[in-house]
Amino acid sequence: MKRRGFYFLAVALFAVFGLASCSEEDDTVEEFPNWQARNDAFFNSLTDSVLNLLELNPARTDWKRIKSWSKSDSIEGSNSDYIIVKVIEEGDPASATPLYTDTVTVHYLGRLLPSVSYPYGYVFDQSYYGNYYDDVSKPLQMAIGNSGGNMLVDGFATALQHMRRGDHWMVYIPYQLGYGSQSQTGVPAYSTLIFDLRLVDFWSPVVQ
Repeated sequence: MKRRGFYFLAVALFAVFGLASCSEEDDTVEEFPNWQARNDAFFNSLTDSVLNLLELNPARTDWKRIKSWSKSDSIEGSNSDYIIVKVIEEGDPASATPLYTDTVTVHYLGRLLPSVSYPYGYVFDQSYYGNYYDDVSKPLQMAIGNSGGNMLVDGFATALQHMRRGDHWMVYIPYQLGYGSQSQTGVPAYSTLIFDLRLVDFWSPVVQ
């Protein structure tokens, strides 16, 4: 399946840096060694590569660097203020894009960078069963600004507000726009989040 090719950047990190690390006190293998440094290095390298591509050809649309919706547009900001997007498939060019107050239906698969036991990155969440999305799978519904009482992470909410119906993106979110220095179930602190994301539909709330 072609979508596997879009994890090449994460896999490259595994090959370049290596991941095996043992505790000095025993022979226990650490699953996420030097995790913050590895994630910083990966995202900064990815950003540099994409900026170089866009500088060489500003007209290309297959890669995007998008500033977080929560950050000021008046200053340039740092790499951690932006998400990086690889456009896999373009949707309806006539479609509008969702607002922060809108509800969306999406398919997604979220994974981490490669670690000791997961050479393709640990899959921490997904909207469908099995390895790949198919037309039978039911998309997940969520409100961008308040999903089931929980706010979506900044990077995910940012991507959704720039997508059109039918868009299929690979979204790279720095940990500063993800879960930051706090660990979540299945996601260690300082984790870059990589989402295979499809926007199926969206709508505005009904005003009573």
